[in-house]
Amino acid sequence: METEKKTHTAAEQMTDRDLSEQIKKVTKESHVRAENTELMLSFQRGKVTLPQYKLLLCSLYEIYQALEEELDRNSDHPSVAPIYFPAELARLKSIEKDLEYFYGQDWREKIVIPAATKRYSHRLRQIGKENPEFLLAHAYTRYLGDLSGGQVLGRIAQKSMDLKNGDGLSFFAFPGVSSPNLFKQLYRSRMNSVELTEEERNGVLEEAVRAFEFNIQVFEDLQKMLTVSDKNLQSSMTQSKPVKASTLHMSGNIYTSSLLRMVLGLFVALATVSVGMYAL
Repeated sequence: METEKKTHTAAEQMTDRDLSEQIKKVTKESHVRAENTELMLSFQRGKVTLPQYKLLLCSLYEIYQALEEELDRNSDHPSVAPIYFPAELARLKSIEKDLEYFYGQDWREKIVIPAATKRYSHRLRQIGKENPEFLLAHAYTRYLGDLSGGQVLGRIAQKSMDLKNGDGLSFFAFPGVSSPNLFKQLYRSRMNSVELTEEERNGVLEEAVRAFEFNIQVFEDLQKMLTVSDKNLQSSMTQSKPVKASTLHMSGNIYTSSLLRMVLGLFVALATVSVGMYAL
């Protein structure tokens, strides 16, 4: 009995030293915060609309462009090399394919990137230059989330928008991964094998929390945009004046507000899956 107890304790200690488990532990509170934002609490699962999905892809493009360019540039770094799987995981080309399907060949001239998303991508580029080991935190939460809940959302999107033959859904497809569960085990094992100093490990853990915070900031940033649009709408409805150019401009705001409301649901769901289900 004593031997079994010691063996169990040793196993727990070994698990506690795993970087993947440490990330799960330190991000628990941030995860709860993300789930309890105003947007998440008010979010009701429903059908995915084309405007939702298109705007979602715009933000994902900005994030993955920064993440994958920095992973490519640091592919030989000792902290990045073990978890560098471009053939299996890279999403940028898939997102570009989806954007071209929906927006046409000139999609780069049409996409809109929210400010919070730009701040997120700026951080990814910053750590790629200054602290490449921090890329571990972002790559882990994003890619393993994509392999988990992203597959579920892909099926929802396909059914809701009645997309045929996988058109516009390349982001959710991982042809280089035959078994997502086995690959996630391999990925965790590779990440846990990375040798880090105590200072570097603490930095990676702090960056994992920051990854959640960036997602929360995206929620809050979009909510502020919606609030401003709604206030403008209410103001215009309380006034009885001839139609002016400003009123016509307001109609655009009404559409933007409605469109943003639709995208928030799917974005929150995907981000929550990405930063939550990776641990399953």
